[in-house]
Amino acid sequence: MALGFAPEPGSEMDGFRILEKIHEDGTAAIYRVSKQGIDLPLILKAPKLAFDSPPESYVGFEVEQMILPVLSGPHVPRFIAKGNLGTKPYIVMEYIEGPSLQDFIARPMTVPEIARRVSALATAVHDLHRQNVIHLGIQPGNVLYRANGEAVLIDFGLARHSSLPDFLETTFDVPAGSAAYISPEQVMKVRFEARSDLFAIGVILYQLATGTLPFGAPNTKRGYRQRLYLDPIPPRCINPELPQWFQEITLHCLEVRSSERYVTAAQVAYDLSNPEYVTLTERGTRQKRAGFLTVVRRWFDALRATPAWRPPPAAHISTAPHILVALDTSDVDVALYQALRDAARRVVASEAQSRLTCMTVLEPSHRMERDDSHESTHSQPPQSLVELHRWARPLGLPDEKVRFLVLQAFDPVDALVEYAKANHVDHIILGARGRSAMRWLLGSVSYKVATQAPCSVTVVRVPRA
Repeated sequence: MALGFAPEPGSEMDGFRILEKIHEDGTAAIYRVSKQGIDLPLILKAPKLAFDSPPESYVGFEVEQMILPVLSGPHVPRFIAKGNLGTKPYIVMEYIEGPSLQDFIARPMTVPEIARRVSALATAVHDLHRQNVIHLGIQPGNVLYRANGEAVLIDFGLARHSSLPDFLETTFDVPAGSAAYISPEQVMKVRFEARSDLFAIGVILYQLATGTLPFGAPNTKRGYRQRLYLDPIPPRCINPELPQWFQEITLHCLEVRSSERYVTAAQVAYDLSNPEYVTLTERGTRQKRAGFLTVVRRWFDALRATPAWRPPPAAHISTAPHILVALDTSDVDVALYQALRDAARRVVASEAQSRLTCMTVLEPSHRMERDDSHESTHSQPPQSLVELHRWARPLGLPDEKVRFLVLQAFDPVDALVEYAKANHVDHIILGARGRSAMRWLLGSVSYKVATQAPCSVTVVRVPRA
């Protein structure tokens, strides 16, 4: 193992005490470790490297040692330390004690539970892409869950960082990744497409809902290449109880051409969390695979395909922002409405892949007991919805690009900010009302949102006579 390097429980190494071995497979051994002054639960990952190990074993561990230290946030393990690859190769990182997604494969899951788990995964992938990293090895065993339900991605041996050397680009003679989950472009050795991770999410959705893999687990070149021209059997043909929106999302992720998939993982997370807003297309009602002529066309396309360069993941995400326009439907101000519409039109026009959510926040009805929880409830009072639709109609947006939402909450600032955090909003547009002593004293909604929101905020003000 590891050129003579094998940690023993009870020993110490570089200040870390080896407690116990908790996992071992063909590529690495995992140990629980501790270190004085660090309260975080820790693990040490030691690869199984030997003189006769294939080059990709060394390269994969070197890639993980290079990428993990530059990542941050709750969706990756916190990096602690690493050893020398030539003498003592190891990585010490935070120990995630929750279950893996693999633990859920063997037991039945309801559709809402699948949607919740995979939405958390898509959120983690989006956060990774914002850091210019594509995982390229997503599978159920590489997804862990914290106690609060947040997903954590592990095992970055196949990952690619757009600003770091890609040692794996020329290392593998066969497609790199788990055979069941890799995308069509990975089969063609393309490693710079962020939507490859979305394809893996689609495979996981399919597997959890049907109990089968959409493309099996091939071990031949021909088996790999089938996903370049074949689409999977629609999941509702295997499990008729699945709702159409679930099939729509799954097949949207599994499109053969990456350009026809979701643009970002945030969009996948949103649709899984808000199925009532999923726009159904032919995918949702599909009852069979594509016909012979379509398959033949895809086959010829694959023969002459030349991979097109893609921008770094963060730049790619920026082309598909989620824009939230907050309107006060309880007191319609025609001039302010028009100014908000003009601002939204400019933002939407600048980014062709953007999505727009039109929202209003109403105070709960008197029948609801007020408490201190600040919880908001989804509700659709007809008149408010009519007003939102009326405001958006002049924008001329297609149905799949605009959503309408009425929230009931005691604190509109909390409602807007929490919605923006939970649904990956990139830009909030809202209006500022006229000045008054009370607004100055208490602070306006627009000012509070601008200072608390996790994204950029445009406050529109209409000059008053």
